[in-house]
Amino acid sequence: MTKVSMTVNGKAVSGNVEGRTLLSGFLRDQLHLTGTHVGCDTSQCGACVVHVNGEAVKACTMLAGEAEGAEVKTIEGMANADGSLSVIQQAFQDHHGLQCGFCTPGMVMSAAALLKENPKPSEQEVREYLEGNLCRCTGYHNIVKAILAASGQDVPAMAAE
Repeated sequence: MTKVSMTVNGKAVSGNVEGRTLLSGFLRDQLHLTGTHVGCDTSQCGACVVHVNGEAVKACTMLAGEAEGAEVKTIEGMANADGSLSVIQQAFQDHHGLQCGFCTPGMVMSAAALLKENPKPSEQEVREYLEGNLCRCTGYHNIVKAILAASGQDVPAMAAE
């Protein structure tokens, strides 16, 4: 076992992990931050996206030990300081950017990374950025609308593809 320490959602945390412990497992099993979902364990679905030192990372592809000393932000850390929803979370709610909700944490975390990198993305840029995130319920239209709304842009009417 190896001790790992990091800052998660602004709080210093540490725990003992086996060398093979994934960051997603550490967050869920030791820190009880179950908003980071594990859907595939193969980096295909994006449900486990978190931010590590400000970069979007699929937590099922990173060992917990690799996050030693890092700043990690999970979906639980996305709300405003007063507990209200962040702009992105509110946009997902307002534009019905979720159905079953399983992919939502990863989508919100990916959206935050996209908007940090590109504050006014086009619809096409949003769709391309989300290629690593799977949603089996929504058809992505309302997710795209939510991200565009969170960027402060007008939300276009989108026909079903």
